[in-house]
Amino acid sequence: MTKHPSFSDQAVQQAIEAASNHYNPQNLPQANTISEDDGHLALLAECITVTIANGKACINLPLGIGSKCIPVPISFDGKVAQACLTICTHWGIPMGVKVSVSVAGIVVVSKSFGKC
Repeated sequence: MTKHPSFSDQAVQQAIEAASNHYNPQNLPQANTISEDDGHLALLAECITVTIANGKACINLPLGIGSKCIPVPISFDGKVAQACLTICTHWGIPMGVKVSVSVAGIVVVSKSFGKC
């Protein structure tokens, strides 16, 4: 079994804590309507280098999601891509993740897992 790159547990935890702290009742201003804040917050956790092989970037994802391969629409294998992980939360509780894969600084694919 091939070992896929992973995002650091510390970076994931920091993003979750930032969302949780933002929605701590002591930190929230009084809102006049629900439209001022619907509770959805997505925070970048970390970006890592990934290898494109056979048209896919395979990555280990946190929060029990596991190893996933994302199709990459370029025909070049090698360690040339970057994957960025965003933690999606609702009222500070993690609900899913979004992975964006970039080549030469351009996002070529974005995939959500869970609710984002």
